[in-house]
Amino acid sequence: MSDAELSLPCVCCSAAEAGTEMFELDCHLTRDGEVVVCHDEDLFRTTGQRVVVSETLYKDLPLLSPHLNLDFNPGHTTVGGTDRRIPLLKEVYDQFPDMPVNIDIKVDSEELIQKVSKLTKNYNRESITVWGNRSTAVTNKCYIENPNIHLLFSLKRVLILLVLFYTGLLPFVPLRESFYEILMPSVVLKPNRFKLRLSRTKRALVRVIDFLLMSRQMFRHLNGRGIQTYLWVLNENDEFERAFALDVTGVMTDFPTRLSQYLSDHPNLQFSIMSCAK
Repeated sequence: MSDAELSLPCVCCSAAEAGTEMFELDCHLTRDGEVVVCHDEDLFRTTGQRVVVSETLYKDLPLLSPHLNLDFNPGHTTVGGTDRRIPLLKEVYDQFPDMPVNIDIKVDSEELIQKVSKLTKNYNRESITVWGNRSTAVTNKCYIENPNIHLLFSLKRVLILLVLFYTGLLPFVPLRESFYEILMPSVVLKPNRFKLRLSRTKRALVRVIDFLLMSRQMFRHLNGRGIQTYLWVLNENDEFERAFALDVTGVMTDFPTRLSQYLSDHPNLQFSIMSCAK
């Protein structure tokens, strides 16, 4: 899918047809309490208007811009369909009742957490939904609200996991999380993926972090404990190839069709596709 489409029907249907096995979504709460699927609290980047989701009624939210650049692939633009509304989470649940969903709770809001939990429970989706945030505080609130929904590792918990792994203690420590999802650091160094001007020292630091995080032994250990492992956001064949070699469960991609083609060309591989349908 070289040109992603922004509307809910287009992006989700296209991703599902390409073989996507899970949607990765970000959620916010409007002023009137509607759970919406969007990445940013401030909608200027995606709509061109200075509107804050939490301060706006759902009916007053602006339409998504017809063209947007992909954050992880500068130069690639998304093309909006006829329906450019910011979608509701319940619309995703209605249209794709059997599709697993990965939800990033974007803000520290107990009301948002409670409403996502209630929706997920009412749609009988607790077993096929995972949620959390990079913040440990938010992720803890998610777990307390509904421990039946699968949990992500927060950033702090990722760091703790690394310490446990490299000290040899990991096999002896229980883990409540069931999904381990991290950035493949090496993609940051690719000029066609990120337009970052990093000093030699910072580039060296990224390589060290990549070495520590991209441990095949650790991924295998987590997989053996029933914890699914994902790398994001991988959009090119060499990135897919490295992920396969690391034995992770799957990858998050902006281009599920591209990954699906890669899998078709490598039929012996077993892999999971997670589409970043935000």
